Amino acid sequence: MPQTVVAELIELLQLERIEDNLFRGQSRDIGTRYVFGGQVLGQALSAAQRTVDPLRHVHSLHAYFLRAGDIESPIVYEVDRARDGKSFSTRRVVAIQHGQTILNCSASFQLDEPGAEHQLSMPEVPQPEDLEPPLPVDPEQFAHVPAKLQRWLARGGPFEFRHVYPRDEIKVPKRPPFQHVWFKLVDRIGDEPELHRAMLAYASDFHLIGTATFPHGISYLKDNVQMASLDHAMWFHRPFRIDEWLLYSCDSPSAQGARGLARGMIYARDGRLVASTAQEGLIRIVAEAAAG
Repeated sequence: MPQTVVAELIELLQLERIEDNLFRGQSRDIGTRYVFGGQVLGQALSAAQRTVDPLRHVHSLHAYFLRAGDIESPIVYEVDRARDGKSFSTRRVVAIQHGQTILNCSASFQLDEPGAEHQLSMPEVPQPEDLEPPLPVDPEQFAHVPAKLQRWLARGGPFEFRHVYPRDEIKVPKRPPFQHVWFKLVDRIGDEPELHRAMLAYASDFHLIGTATFPHGISYLKDNVQMASLDHAMWFHRPFRIDEWLLYSCDSPSAQGARGLARGMIYARDGRLVASTAQEGLIRIVAEAAAG
């Protein structure tokens, strides 16, 4: 089973080359209503990486989610080779579905070079082996969750998560807007750094914007809650492996205007800060009658 779901994710991120700067990707139904935002992000980065000198590595990407993606249809990725300088390359990627743009993404790549270095220390948290895997949802409560979201909760996905502070998504408590989550791919993969980066972009969309709901006792499982990623920024700092434990340390400094902002820092187990993220998302509570 682990090999199967990991192989599916690898295939999802490899993309079909249609032309020099044109790629096509399929979608995987993981139980979300629309295409999972991390999938489009990971595929857009995969497309951009296919057009860059392999000695240049992505150090940042900035994306806007413009429309919800249709799980049943392929997505076309058009890459604009905006610039190739002496040290940096810039790529712009447009994800297109049904003739409409669903995502705009810019990514910057750099040749490795030495320079000044510092980082914030990793939070002191229990090791992943000392934490229990997520508990299954109580069957009686599970029966009241919409069928689509039942698949989301019951899925055996390609990533394993261990929450330092687990939260019940059915009976949602109010608590401060931060969380720490250990995660890793459930099986080993090859050494290609481009694949590890694309997979980290995919995984970085898990848990991030949800942090902004914590002080309000809001859950994406409720019929009257609409949540969607609006944008996503990511910076890659140091080498890592996606098939080894990484700590996602997230906080949310603000929520207002039906939007929430969340930030994340991703650490390797040895304490190295390997990536940072930021995301703003829609968090809209609608009237019960409208929700029904």
